[in-house]
Amino acid sequence: MIEASHLTKWYGRHEAVSDLSFQLGAGSIYGLLGPNGAGKSTTMNLMTGCLAPTAGTITIDGLDLYKNAQQAKGKLGYLPELPPVYPDMTVDEYLRFVGQARKLKGPALQARVDAVTAQTQVQDVRRRLIKTLSKGYRQRVGIAQALIGDPEIIILDEPTVGLDPKQIAEIRDLIASLRGKHTVVLSSHILSEVQAVCDQVLILDHGTLRASGTPVELERRFSGKAGLTLSVRADQPTVERILRSVPGIDRLVYTPQPDGTAKVTLEMDEARNEQVFLAFSKAGCPILQMQETKVSLEDVFLELTDHAEQEVAHGGDL
Repeated sequence: MIEASHLTKWYGRHEAVSDLSFQLGAGSIYGLLGPNGAGKSTTMNLMTGCLAPTAGTITIDGLDLYKNAQQAKGKLGYLPELPPVYPDMTVDEYLRFVGQARKLKGPALQARVDAVTAQTQVQDVRRRLIKTLSKGYRQRVGIAQALIGDPEIIILDEPTVGLDPKQIAEIRDLIASLRGKHTVVLSSHILSEVQAVCDQVLILDHGTLRASGTPVELERRFSGKAGLTLSVRADQPTVERILRSVPGIDRLVYTPQPDGTAKVTLEMDEARNEQVFLAFSKAGCPILQMQETKVSLEDVFLELTDHAEQEVAHGGDL
């Protein structure tokens, strides 16, 4: 559906996007995840044809976005970080205006306005001026304008920025409802947002693609060695003696606790939970608590984008 090949974008001497390539299929929700300055907004502007790349190409359903701009852009709906709404228009007037720009007219235009106002749940404010609406409703109107032409691809740049928790949940539900009917690409630096709605994640940093896959795949790919944390009532020599019978333990950290127990952290070449349990049981030393240590998407994100010492000079998300 969308294919980016070797995209590069320079702003003067700053390279905002560097040799970026990816493929996005139809009907799924994709998240561009990265810290501020990672290149998410620049990538989205390139994907929508709002910016021309310094090098590289983008195809939309097989159409070159720059050589076949009108046909390719007809397949796109775009919500920038700041919704492009006209505050002195009513919701109805604005959506009709956008629909006309999409070459809709007559009954077809009215049908699409009715459809997107219902889909984004703004029917009750259709005749109100946009400037009187809450930020959450303005975001919904912004998504409605992206949907008005019934495009195959919806691109949303930070769609929940500045919203309160209730509004965020509502916008997430709205985005999730688009799954299967549209290909959705959204950008965010909020991990919970990406995990809540996205089928696939692309992690960007300094304009490069650091990793991509489902949240579960990324967690598995970067999990490294298996981890296990135990709570036991035994001294360190006893714990070490018990665990000599368990092969593949690469690291053992023994930490005494104030209540007389000890926290034992193990790092192994593979999960050996049953063997560890049986070893302590055989020695007559009960395990009070056992917990697997798993890598989360947050751990993956921090591992791939931990560059605080290299803070981008411009301070914005290009």
